[in-house]
Amino acid sequence: MNEPSPDMPQGLPPREVPPLRAEPAERSGARHARELERHLGWLDSFTGVALGVLAAASGIYTYLGVRTLLDDTGAWTTFAALSYSIAVSVGIFVFWSYMMRLLPAMRSAASRIGLLCSMALGSLAIIAMSSWLNAAALAGAAAVEQHLAETVQDYQASLERAHANAIAGQSLARDVARVRQSFGDLSEQEATGDLSGFAGRGAVFRVLTQKAAELGALEEQIAAQDAPLSAAFAEGNAILSRMRALTVEAGPVEQRSVRFSEEAVRLAGIVAQLRQLNVAPLVARAAQDLAESVVLPELDGRSDLARSSQASTIDSVLSLLRQRAETLRGAAAEVEALPPAEETVYTPISAADAVIRYAGNFVPSWAGAIAIDLLPAVLVFIVMVTQAAIRAGRGEGGAEETMTVAELRAALAAARLLQEVEPQRDPRSP
Repeated sequence: MNEPSPDMPQGLPPREVPPLRAEPAERSGARHARELERHLGWLDSFTGVALGVLAAASGIYTYLGVRTLLDDTGAWTTFAALSYSIAVSVGIFVFWSYMMRLLPAMRSAASRIGLLCSMALGSLAIIAMSSWLNAAALAGAAAVEQHLAETVQDYQASLERAHANAIAGQSLARDVARVRQSFGDLSEQEATGDLSGFAGRGAVFRVLTQKAAELGALEEQIAAQDAPLSAAFAEGNAILSRMRALTVEAGPVEQRSVRFSEEAVRLAGIVAQLRQLNVAPLVARAAQDLAESVVLPELDGRSDLARSSQASTIDSVLSLLRQRAETLRGAAAEVEALPPAEETVYTPISAADAVIRYAGNFVPSWAGAIAIDLLPAVLVFIVMVTQAAIRAGRGEGGAEETMTVAELRAALAAARLLQEVEPQRDPRSP
């Protein structure tokens, strides 16, 4: 029982203070839903403008990307590129407007999944018709320069391989010199009689000097390749230097590509020349001829014993020739078995093709090109989450449970207005 206050008038019952009650969760959720609706209403006031700006920006970069694909610079080409970019901008704006309005309003799982699949398909279409062209506009020149740099590396590897093979062929000169020296020493021994037992310059001596002369001529041919080989390699390096300079030189990349192509043709000729300067095939053929093409002189011994000794010595010389020839042939085969220089051909490439081929090197540009087209998808998901929160806050109650004070006043005013305009019913009427 509440004690009466001494200040209260006598005879009046004491006032009971009603206990504070917690606000129902439904009313709190309704107020939260109305707050979210006000936010969405304010955001809708400029969402269309934002979509238009994104679509226009994508269209501009699409226009730049289309121009890189078209060689002609006439009015019709400009009109065609402009028409395509406008179509892309309109398509992006309409597509994301549809998604932003319809997808958040879907309530069933089947309808949401259907529209999500449609959004995924539309996003792929946008990437196919716009994003790769945007990437070409953002990183097309850099991608073409990357293609030039990769081509320079390929040409450098081909030049170095051809030069290394040619140098390996030049090293065969030492093998040839060693064989020539061995035949020269044998001829000196024959001249003093230490070989066949009969001193003089007879048939055996002439066979030995004949093969020594052949090997000496081969050695001179190999030595004659040193100067052209060094000159070709130096010229190839000079061309490579000019090609490297073109990859980083200032100015339009299209003009640099034309000059780069001219230098590439010259360098390809240098690589072919280095292949021809390789003497390994020459040494292999000479080794084969060394044993097979022998002009045997007439035995000139004064006695049968001398002639028999000459014949026996010549047979030994021929056997030695075959051994030395096999040695030279094996050395030449090792050089010929070295990996050949790869055929490198420079193929001009457009900016759009280059940005696709070297996409891994331009991930930030690709990300920016795709993001400018697919950023509205994030807005769609934001609106979806917000609409779901609004529906959850309203609950399943009727409209009278979520009416605001202003809405209630408007409803009462409408009711009074209807009562005033309602015709007076006749009390005698049933």
